[in-house]
Amino acid sequence: MQVKFSADWYFQKDNDKWQKAKIAIREIALDCDLSEGLAYGKPTYASLKGKLFLIHTFKDYIAVLFFKGSLMQDPAKILTQQTPNVQAARQLRFDNVEQIQAMKDTIKEYIQEAINVENSGQKVVFKAINQYEFPEEFKEKLAQDSLLADAFYALTPGRQRGYLLYFSSAKLPKTRQDRINLSEPHILKGKGRLKGSGFEQ
Repeated sequence: MQVKFSADWYFQKDNDKWQKAKIAIREIALDCDLSEGLAYGKPTYASLKGKLFLIHTFKDYIAVLFFKGSLMQDPAKILTQQTPNVQAARQLRFDNVEQIQAMKDTIKEYIQEAINVENSGQKVVFKAINQYEFPEEFKEKLAQDSLLADAFYALTPGRQRGYLLYFSSAKLPKTRQDRINLSEPHILKGKGRLKGSGFEQ
């Protein structure tokens, strides 16, 4: 599978503290005969069967994010679930370029495992929407407003999940209610939430 758009610019940021680490991971990935491109705003690597992983950076670490990491064998116990709500993806995290260079062979083994999973045709089985917590405030809102209920259940599972996690993450009832009220017009338009605090346009 070809990943559209060149990722070259991502590796040319001279003021990026992770530049050397990103380049080191890139060299390992390309040495595994994978195609490279830009997807989700990040360098993404794919085999002939599909996308396998991307590189992303944070303040304290750089990571390889395997899209089907939950299905991968993890003999070294080094795959990390980024948050409890992440079902499919798993990270390989690194603190510096020296760590990446020292783990070069291990990284290649994990990339090969990702290739094997993709070649096998395995699919991640996601939790059904009824397995997620529905805040009481949202339950009441859906019970009172059939149009909103119909619009919510017409959303894709991913969009439904995004809203439920957004509502449930608020600790105070008032905050949950405010989030529900803010989201209502977007749900009625069939739109989902973006990462952060935005909504799809």
